[in-house]
Amino acid sequence: MAGSQIERALGLLESLTGEPQGLQMQSLADDLQIPKSATHRMLAELIRLGYVRQNPDNSRYQLSTKLVALGFRYLSNAGADIVQSILDRLAEECGELVRLGVIDGDNLTWIAKAQGAKGGLRYDPDMGRDAPLFYTASGHAWLASMEDSAAITLVERQGAVIAPQELGPNAPRNTADLLARLTLARKLGYAWVEQSSAVGTSAMAAAVQSPDGGRIIGVLSIAGPSARLNEARIHALAPVLLSAAGELAQASPASELFV
Repeated sequence: MAGSQIERALGLLESLTGEPQGLQMQSLADDLQIPKSATHRMLAELIRLGYVRQNPDNSRYQLSTKLVALGFRYLSNAGADIVQSILDRLAEECGELVRLGVIDGDNLTWIAKAQGAKGGLRYDPDMGRDAPLFYTASGHAWLASMEDSAAITLVERQGAVIAPQELGPNAPRNTADLLARLTLARKLGYAWVEQSSAVGTSAMAAAVQSPDGGRIIGVLSIAGPSARLNEARIHALAPVLLSAAGELAQASPASELFV
């Protein structure tokens, strides 16, 4: 991995975010493609600063809670309370998982959520990861706001996130299939998928526009088990989803979550 020391250090932290059980130094050195001695120096400095700890039982390196605390502190000071109240209310109304993704450059990243399911089947994936554009409702909602050519360019730029055989049976299989989904999303004003990301899950999503009606600044979605969130219920929930997306648009100037 070429780049500055800070780029390497950030790459190391990013590697550890995906491994809550920790990684051995050699694995980190291999992932970053840098010498083991340089990896050791960076880890020692990150431990000194409190961002990384070494498990005494197995010598694996793990993230400390300091990064999590910083993230929560940022959200608390960035208007997250305004956003969270809207998510909580929508989750209560629909009884499913509600997620907000914000757009930063070419990425749509899920940053906030509210779980409305009180029992039974629950769909609750991790936050802080980029939404795959090709096969998710959130991705389709954003892509539908663009011209087809721009949407395809963005999908190609993101690259393959998961092997097609690991997706659900209704995932798009080619560009023509994707463009048909985007055409439908433009017609409805929201995107929806059923058993696309994975077997047994469904989702719907609407874009959040800036208050002046210009650029898309985020995507609001509802997701849950297909057994509950079937096609009929998806369309029945559309008005409350679109209403909440409108609320987020109006609240966005008071929140630094929307970049």
